[in-house]
Amino acid sequence: MIVPSYRDRSSATAAPRVPRRAATAHRVSTAAVMAAMLLAGCGTGTPGAAAPHSSDPGLSPAPSSAVPSSLRADPAATAAATPATTSATATGATPAACTNSSKLAGWSNRRLAMLTISVPVSETSVADATSEVSAGAGGVVLFGSKAPADLGSRLTTLKSHVPGHLGLLVMTDEEGGGIQRMANLVGDLPWAAYMGAHWTPAQIQQNVAKVATRMAANQVNMNLAPVVDVDGRNEAPSKTNPDGWRSFSGNTAVVSKAGVAYMNGMRDGGVIPVVKHFPGLGGSTYNSDFGPARTLPWSTLQKVAIPPFTAAIKAGAPAIMIANNIVPGLGTNPASLSPTAINSELRGKLGFKGLVVTDSLSAKAISGAGFSVPAAAVQALRSGADMVLFDLGGNVGSQTTAIATAITNAVTGKHLARSRLIDAAGHVLAVRHVNLCS
Repeated sequence: MIVPSYRDRSSATAAPRVPRRAATAHRVSTAAVMAAMLLAGCGTGTPGAAAPHSSDPGLSPAPSSAVPSSLRADPAATAAATPATTSATATGATPAACTNSSKLAGWSNRRLAMLTISVPVSETSVADATSEVSAGAGGVVLFGSKAPADLGSRLTTLKSHVPGHLGLLVMTDEEGGGIQRMANLVGDLPWAAYMGAHWTPAQIQQNVAKVATRMAANQVNMNLAPVVDVDGRNEAPSKTNPDGWRSFSGNTAVVSKAGVAYMNGMRDGGVIPVVKHFPGLGGSTYNSDFGPARTLPWSTLQKVAIPPFTAAIKAGAPAIMIANNIVPGLGTNPASLSPTAINSELRGKLGFKGLVVTDSLSAKAISGAGFSVPAAAVQALRSGADMVLFDLGGNVGSQTTAIATAITNAVTGKHLARSRLIDAAGHVLAVRHVNLCS
């Protein structure tokens, strides 16, 4: 996600830092509303019940021995979430192969919808998201600039409320430089521009792995980074330039190598990296957080901006974030709401089979395109996204309910295929290595 606030961080080796304000906010508890929603759509006791998308996710669960413990689902809970199957011998029928999709087909639309939503919460008050997590939200996004010392134990308590204990994506923006949420707990990284100019890929991977290891120890399992936009402008990110020092370089080859190194460092430490912002924000006309923005023409992006994403996908990228910018040559909607950008280009031509996450649908570029957050969530899912993000502010509980309701209504009204919702849910579970059939 594009982070509109930056903060000063001193470092003898880092590029210049700029002030960053804390992004925390208080919101009203919505336990009653979310509990009612849980009873209506999630309290069935049938296998899992909280996700949206279309067919098998394409990511087969890794053997548990190959998955870091911080990313594994609770085996006992997973088994408990899988009902006993009828004996093929007793019925004389050949049992169908069990897949996550076949299990998700038994979930309610409401629970499927909830699994595709990542709820924003202040890192100093993560318990505020308890109602949403209890109702089946697939993830939370931490906002703030200084994490509490007991963040790990607080998140452990929050995760205990996940229905079926099937895992929770705990996301943060720990890019480096002025965009770090929990550097006080995990250590400091310089701006990406510094890393790209002064560190070898091996050094990037090694230093990032150290931070990732501490993130995982504090129960944070997903980082909304690396930024692989190609933008060599030597300036702080701003209202008019979303990249600046957030980019490793203005050289496509440098960004490709540095981006993969950063991604691998996160994975080495047990954290899921999210490569962003497809199809590339370098040279954009504006910062989409603050208003409508356009990328460079698609014909240019294909040569300059797409190679780092191609390299990341070939290296096994588990998740990619889609930008909110309009891409001239790929349609008139923001990329996050464009089936051409997601299904045709990212999924089709580049062959990406992992989790697709939107940038914040609270961005002014989304409302500027005529979409409310709930309507944008539906359109994003229709276009091929698997999980939707929005900002902290206002009544998060009410916003979450509105998004889930819009998704379920779209399925009921045949405006969103249930198979698409199941597919999205499958990708959310797959990135956490959850196997409903084990």
